[in-house]
Amino acid sequence: MYRIVQRESLNASVTRITVEAPLVARRAEAGQFVILRADERGERIPLTIADHDRARGTVTLIFQVVGGATMSLDAKREGDRLADLVGPLGRPTDLDGMQKAVVIGGGVGCAIALPVAKKLRAQGADVTAIIGFRSRDQVILEEEFRAASTRLILMTDDGSCGERGNVCVPLRRLLAAVERYDAVLAIGPLVMMKFVAAETRPYKVKTVASMNPIMIDGTGMCGCCRVSVGGEMKFACVDGPDFDAHLVDFDEAIRRSRTYSAFEAAARERHCNLYKREVK
Repeated sequence: MYRIVQRESLNASVTRITVEAPLVARRAEAGQFVILRADERGERIPLTIADHDRARGTVTLIFQVVGGATMSLDAKREGDRLADLVGPLGRPTDLDGMQKAVVIGGGVGCAIALPVAKKLRAQGADVTAIIGFRSRDQVILEEEFRAASTRLILMTDDGSCGERGNVCVPLRRLLAAVERYDAVLAIGPLVMMKFVAAETRPYKVKTVASMNPIMIDGTGMCGCCRVSVGGEMKFACVDGPDFDAHLVDFDEAIRRSRTYSAFEAAARERHCNLYKREVK
């Protein structure tokens, strides 16, 4: 159980793994996530299900190596097993009735945006996908998005690939052209989603943000993943992870996301030092 059957580096810091998890694959839907541990002493890591294959009984996960826990996960190879994997968790993205939508992915958030775009296309919707990265060497899933959308717009901050600028540049252009959409779905850094919501608010376009706060148990018990939405406290793991982007308090979410920055940096340094000693 939980054997890694395929592993691929998408860029220098992002890895895609396919894991045997038939019970999870059987019920997984776009927008849901799992919580896993790479090993028995590992930290619990929430990762969105980037794809699933019910026939093979596998789920595909994409993660960015940012700290000790993801470094341990990245050290796994094909044939290795994860200590545990729980899911699917969270509410599936509500796509019922959508015929024309914009799906926006920023950085590794594209791993979450892709299954949403794929499901929309599968139900016959017109999908404009906008994906943004810092530079060419950070680009992931371009061909997958091209296949899953009616129109793909690729953006890089430095213009080294696709158009130059952030994801709001083409979104602003589409909205100004009086394009009418059933929804804009944004998945990526909090700052990106905040500005996407600011762009769509004047047009009163339904806008959904997929929130990824600090999370521990994934059942709503610990309260770590709380998010303020419309003045009410919500738990991303059970009430989300999707919320009305026009009601999310992004400033609060950004402050909370930085709470453990120093701890994460220290954990990353300890893991790197341990790796160096083991290599010697």
